[in-house]
Amino acid sequence: MTVTYTIPTLERSTTDDGVITAHWRASDSEEVGEVTHTGSSYGTCSFTPDPTAAGYIAYAEITEADAIGWVKDSMGAEAITALEESIAAQITESKTPATVAGVPW
Repeated sequence: MTVTYTIPTLERSTTDDGVITAHWRASDSEEVGEVTHTGSSYGTCSFTPDPTAAGYIAYAEITEADAIGWVKDSMGAEAITALEESIAAQITESKTPATVAGVPW
């Protein structure tokens, strides 16, 4: 299983054309027979754009890979590991739930 990161939307400053917030989603899934078990997480990262900084990328030139890199850098390796473990735990819980609902009749 591999967690996939996506950026559904970016918020930008109209004064300097820099990204101020990246909305991200991380998800994974596992198929067991005909059932797909999924896990996901959604969040945001805030940034302070500096058009004079080395490596600054104007909004029109940003790729999703750029934004994902910024998000991961902002989160840090430890938080990414914890996030991915949480997604894996969601999938495990889906495959072998601790509680189920229903009636015996």
